[in-house]
Amino acid sequence: MLTRVLLAAALLTATASAATKLDFNRDIRPILSDNCFACHGFDAKKRKADLRLDVPEVAFKAIEGVFPIKPGSPEASSIIQRILTKDEDELMPPPESHKHITPAQAEILQRWIKEGAEYKKHWAFEAPVKTTPPPVKGLVRNGIDAFIQSRLSEEKLSPQPEASKETLIRRVTLDLTGLPPTLAEIDAFLADSAPDAYEKVVARLLKSERYGEHMGRFWLDAARYADTHGLHLDNERSMWPYRDWVVRAFNANLPYDQFTIWQLAGDLLPNATVEQQIASGFNRCN
Repeated sequence: MLTRVLLAAALLTATASAATKLDFNRDIRPILSDNCFACHGFDAKKRKADLRLDVPEVAFKAIEGVFPIKPGSPEASSIIQRILTKDEDELMPPPESHKHITPAQAEILQRWIKEGAEYKKHWAFEAPVKTTPPPVKGLVRNGIDAFIQSRLSEEKLSPQPEASKETLIRRVTLDLTGLPPTLAEIDAFLADSAPDAYEKVVARLLKSERYGEHMGRFWLDAARYADTHGLHLDNERSMWPYRDWVVRAFNANLPYDQFTIWQLAGDLLPNATVEQQIASGFNRCN
C-alpha cells in the first residue's frame, strides 16, 4: 500500500496546479541555470554586464535605473523584457548562444517574480531541518504516512486498500533483492501471524547477500562501471575488485560519508587500508 501511495504523492507533486506557489530550487533555478548562469552567474571571468542572476542582492539591484528583477513586478523586470522582446539585438539568451527560453518557462518566471521572486540557497548547502508530521485522520503507521495522508486529503484522494500478504512479500523481495520470493519464503510469511512478520522479512532481506548485489548494481550503473575499457580495442581490465567492494559496502551498511570519501580519495587517506584503496577504483570508471 505504501509504495502505491508514495507513487501517487510523487505524481501529485510533479503535476502541481498553477495555484501552488513556485519554488526557486525546483521551478526557477533549472531555467536560469540552463539559460542564464553561463553569462550571469558566479564565474566572474565569464560574467557579462556585471550582472548576476544567481544571487538576489545583485539581481534585485537597479543598473542605470533598470531592475533586472523587480519582485512583484514582472513587467518592470528587464529580464522578462529581454526574454519576450522580438528584437534579436536585445533578446536574451542571445540567438548565438543557441539557448532558448520557452513560452511556458517565460510564464513561470513571470509568475515567480509576481509572487515576490523568492530565492533559496541550493538544497545541498542547507542543513536538514526535522519537520513534525502533520496531524491527520486515517491509518498512520509512521511519520511518512502522515505526510502522504495529509497531501492526499488536500487533493481529496483516498489511499489504496492495504495490499495482501502475497503482494507485500513479492513487492519487498523484488525491491530489495531484485528477485522474486521462493515458494518456501511465501509460505513462511503467510503462516507467520506475528505483528512484526513483515519487519522480520525486511530484516532477513537486508541481511541477504542478494541485497548488496541488487542495490550495488544501481550505483555501478551511475559510476559507469565496466569490465572493459570501452574504447579502441575495448580490451579487458581488472575492475571486478571495485565491483565486489561496492556490493560488500551495501551489505555492510557502510556509512554514506565513508562510502563517498573512500571512492573519491581512499588511496590518499592516511594509512589507507586495502578496502579503501580498492574503493578508489571508482576513479577508473570515469
